Amino acid sequence: MNLEQELKIIRKAVDEIIPEEDLVRKLIRSKETGKPLRIKFGIDPTGTDVHLGHLVPIRKMRDFQDLGHTGVIIIGDFTAQIGDPTGRDETRPPLTHQQVLSNADRFMEQLYTVLKQEQTEVRWQSEWFGKMTVEDVIKLMGNFTLAQFMAHDTFRTRYEQGLPLGLHELMYPLLQAYDSVAVQSDVELGATEQKFNILCGRDMQRYFGQEEQVAILTPLLIGLDGVNKMGKSLNNYIAVFDSPEEKFGKIMSIPDNLILNYYKYAAWADAEELDAIQKALDNGINPMILKKQLAHRIVAFYHGEQAADEAQRTFERVFSQRELPDNIPEYKVNYPVMRITKLLTESGMCESGSEAKRLIQAGGVSINGEKITSSDMDIEIEDGMVLRVGKRKFLRLRKQ
Repeated sequence: MNLEQELKIIRKAVDEIIPEEDLVRKLIRSKETGKPLRIKFGIDPTGTDVHLGHLVPIRKMRDFQDLGHTGVIIIGDFTAQIGDPTGRDETRPPLTHQQVLSNADRFMEQLYTVLKQEQTEVRWQSEWFGKMTVEDVIKLMGNFTLAQFMAHDTFRTRYEQGLPLGLHELMYPLLQAYDSVAVQSDVELGATEQKFNILCGRDMQRYFGQEEQVAILTPLLIGLDGVNKMGKSLNNYIAVFDSPEEKFGKIMSIPDNLILNYYKYAAWADAEELDAIQKALDNGINPMILKKQLAHRIVAFYHGEQAADEAQRTFERVFSQRELPDNIPEYKVNYPVMRITKLLTESGMCESGSEAKRLIQAGGVSINGEKITSSDMDIEIEDGMVLRVGKRKFLRLRKQ
């Protein structure tokens, strides 16, 4: 594969490459020497679920792996205990080290659905920060000025609004930057909101006499609501560990104006295919056709063609023909009568009573096909009745 073909692959689904001429030079040298580039991506395992938005830069790492390069995943066992301040208007509660270790195992299990394990190097920040002295940390801090950090939108806005801004949070970009020195990163991947931190990495490498890494910034995937970035807090995400049926159904629920966005950033369509999809939309194609193709493609990537075929059949049977899915999970109820909000929360169909009330008010809860209209309704439990929440969640109730 020639250089231009490689660059075409690397540029796909990328917002910015800083600076691209450095990337070209690194790629040429890699070909001449046979030495793979080191492609860095850092994760703060502050939770356990990885969603498709997280995987936009990870799939770019896979592109580099397919071109023969090495992916370097940094487990932020130090930075996760600080919490990335980027885009936040409050201080994140710190995690314990044991929580970070536990979360990291599950994180990597999900990342390996995309990455080649044999071309992935996993490193822990504690390898280098665990050996640092106070003197070393002060020297690191001496490479940057307060003015540089106050130019960061997040820091400046919180300071100007009188919101809490801990000194430990100012350390976050420094620690992430030093990671690039520790692993001798050639390229760092990250979402566009990570631009400040990644560019700090370039500065840090220069201070330590290393060649500066190239920053490759990928966009934020919009969530299922069509408005906000994909995230667990807004419940607008598609998780890696969602079942094939859940993934298929969620993708079918996206607003029509996100079809092109999801083909580009979740299904990795190339420019020619994106042009064809745009033309189809302009010519009035039924968006449902494109969504089914999109959903099948994404499910097949994570679960295989057979699972994607079955997920599509299930969707069409349940939602097009209004039938119930096979293998509905069951829940044993201990009471003959239950308040609907209590039933929803205790069965796990809703995380809280307030969420249950919102769904009922929106008409998203039904039993045996009949909508629940009041959150104060008491339900007389009958063995085998089917509770439905939203479009995709079903539960068969069993009397104890």
